This record gives sequence, structure tokens and C-alpha cells, in this order.
Amino acid sequence: MKTIDVIVAVLVVVGGLNWGLVGVFQFDLVAAIFGGQASVLSRIVYTLVGVCAVYQALTWRAIQRRWLVPA
Repeated sequence: MKTIDVIVAVLVVVGGLNWGLVGVFQFDLVAAIFGGQASVLSRIVYTLVGVCAVYQALTWRAIQRRWLVPA
């Protein structure tokens, strides 16, 4: 499960950085890399980022427990 936690965290960070670029510079890095906002690959990335954000929002306590080392 920790591997999934790391993958999810990376995708959420990618999404956050992309939104930061959109907000500050009006530049969508995902769209630039994958051929536009409407391309299938871009939509897959956007969907994955959204699913990962929902996963983290709903399971943050379980994620925290997995990563805390017992004293």
C-alpha cells in the first residue's frame, strides 16, 4: 500500500504544480506535453490526478497510520 501512497502523492503534486502553472502563467504543462487539453492522454492524466486527489482526501487517516512508525 505504501507504493500506491507514493504514486498517488506524486500525481497529486503533478496536478498541483500544473494548476499553479495555469494560474500564474496560463500555461498547461500536461496539455503541452500530451497534445492539448482535449487529447485522450491529457484527459487520462487529468482523470488520474483527480482520482488520486479523491483517494487521498478519503483515506488520509489510513495513509497517515501506514507511514507513522510506532515508538
